[in-house]
Amino acid sequence: MDRSRELADFLRSRRARITPDLTGLPADGRTRRVPGLRRDEVARLAGVSTEYYTRLEQGRAGNPSPEVTEAIARALQLDPAEREHLTDLLARPARHAPISPQRVRPGLHLMLQTLDHVPAFVLGRRTDVLAANRLAREVLTDFDALPATQRNLARYYLLDPAARERTGDWERIASETVAVLRLEAGRHPHDRRLADLVGELTLRSPEFSAWWNDHKVLRRTHGTKTYHHPLVGELRFSYESLQPPGDPDQTLCVYNVEPGSPTAEALRLLTSWTAPASPHPAS
Repeated sequence: MDRSRELADFLRSRRARITPDLTGLPADGRTRRVPGLRRDEVARLAGVSTEYYTRLEQGRAGNPSPEVTEAIARALQLDPAEREHLTDLLARPARHAPISPQRVRPGLHLMLQTLDHVPAFVLGRRTDVLAANRLAREVLTDFDALPATQRNLARYYLLDPAARERTGDWERIASETVAVLRLEAGRHPHDRRLADLVGELTLRSPEFSAWWNDHKVLRRTHGTKTYHHPLVGELRFSYESLQPPGDPDQTLCVYNVEPGSPTAEALRLLTSWTAPASPHPAS
């Protein structure tokens, strides 16, 4: 990833969405040639010179101080995920150290088995599905049956035709997943597997390029999702995304259900219908 270009595109996209009336800047009567704020207006709001902000947007300003970074984030009205992304893009590039494979520790695997009444799975870098319990494999797709290189949530939502049928509000969920990948790309600019995934999605998903070029970023925390299962019908979940200690690039995702709800009953039926057959005792 070309960090200078990414920084320029990200900053331009963020200032293009803000109009002067949203910032309290007085109208100056000048004809606007670009949507949103001009560079000099961002500079004025951030308390830096126009020349400095221009060099920053072009990737030629070195490493700004945390105070300057925060001032620009305030001027552009960035949310927490966007602030994190800006910090990643402004960070001094690290050496191209190899990225080690991720593994789920035994205790986390045991937790997934304990959560046998709701879908739960562990995501790694680039939304790789590192582990999933049985209900997660039933509600979404059987990730364990896929080749290891294809066990990826973004790949599932954007390239698996069944995902469009199973996922309620598919467009929102898929576009949010692309925004999660954007955040990953800023944090790991030299991740070859992430670059390969982005290339594959660009070629094979009709929607991916437009969402990717929006430069939206998202850190998944909590929310709601709906799935349509062929056996038990509609399933409604309140999901929570938690970061287990020990690996900041892993996320535990749990799809909670309201006790006594239709979804809870549907999951009970799904569990009983899809339970593996018990081995017959030896005679």
